[in-house]
Amino acid sequence: MTPPLTRRRFLAASAGAAPALGLSATPALADDRRSRPFGPYGDPARRRDPLTLYVDQRGRGDFTTVQAAVTAATAAGQTLVIAPGVYRETVSAPATATGMTWIGAGGDARDTVIVHDNAAGTPKPDGSGTYGTTGSATVTLRGDGFTAQGITFANDWLRADHPGISGTQAVALKVMGDRSAFFGCRFLGHQDTLYADSLALTAFARQYFRDCYAEGDVDFVFGRATAVFDHCHFRTLDRTDLAAAPYGFVFAPSTAAADPNGYLVTRSRFTSTAPDASYKLARPWVPSSDTTARPSLVVRDSQLSAGIDAVAPYTNMSDSFPWQRQRFAEYHNSGPGAAVSVPENRPQLTDAQAESATRTGYLGDWTPRPVRP
Repeated sequence: MTPPLTRRRFLAASAGAAPALGLSATPALADDRRSRPFGPYGDPARRRDPLTLYVDQRGRGDFTTVQAAVTAATAAGQTLVIAPGVYRETVSAPATATGMTWIGAGGDARDTVIVHDNAAGTPKPDGSGTYGTTGSATVTLRGDGFTAQGITFANDWLRADHPGISGTQAVALKVMGDRSAFFGCRFLGHQDTLYADSLALTAFARQYFRDCYAEGDVDFVFGRATAVFDHCHFRTLDRTDLAAAPYGFVFAPSTAAADPNGYLVTRSRFTSTAPDASYKLARPWVPSSDTTARPSLVVRDSQLSAGIDAVAPYTNMSDSFPWQRQRFAEYHNSGPGAAVSVPENRPQLTDAQAESATRTGYLGDWTPRPVRP
């Protein structure tokens, strides 16, 4: 009997290893990838421009790891074209890496995967303690003006493999720069998958996610960025380690009080592999580093499956900061998880308020655009 397809098996079988799943790649596509690993984006012999670098773990590019390419990309506005493959590494880009673009050359985020397996409670190899939530991130991005397209960011650390570790936060991506955009990307993890944050309390980092997919269980989209999720898919995962709901929470924003905008989810959908009503839509995170935070979340024009607790979709992370005092609201949502049976549990925007809860209202004069070949 074939074992179930866990995330770890999926990653191991991705990007050129499809036969491990009993799948067969389209011959023409497989041949094309062998001869053109960077697709329509050129190659080291025919660069798109002098600022483009090529990454291929099989040695057909300038570098075999993403981190080596990031380290070499010292000029503003550099592009990394990353060939299909599973890159098991951690990657960190400094704040000086501005205007950087990463392109998954396969055209599908499943083809190009950056993955590692540190958790907050994982001991560091040098014995200096554990990684902590931020340190657990597979990819950390600090520079302004970052764009990624067609890439999977994953953290495949699993609770079941580490029963002695209590710090189970395991970040796939932490992004802090202003004007950071992600098109057709995937974010895979369990707790704290996508950390959409900023470099400082006073920095209102604008971020845009279009046609992206994020999955997890506890607070798997969190942080204090001004982030717009447009036509995205959020998937809550089943859990066998808990006997009763709630299994987790989709969002945990920690918006600074001075920031008029936090997270905006628009024209998106929520699905689940867990039993009905097992998940809360959100809970506010007021961190000890900013006890004046006023978490903000608007979910509008989206479809919520039965996996979301429609009766009580919000809850507290700390009773000292009840969700009712924060900035949570919805507008024109649909699906069984959006049913309003207890109105005081589901604040709704008025039509007038909804006019400013838009991509432009949150991002201002910045219009993010996908990469063209």
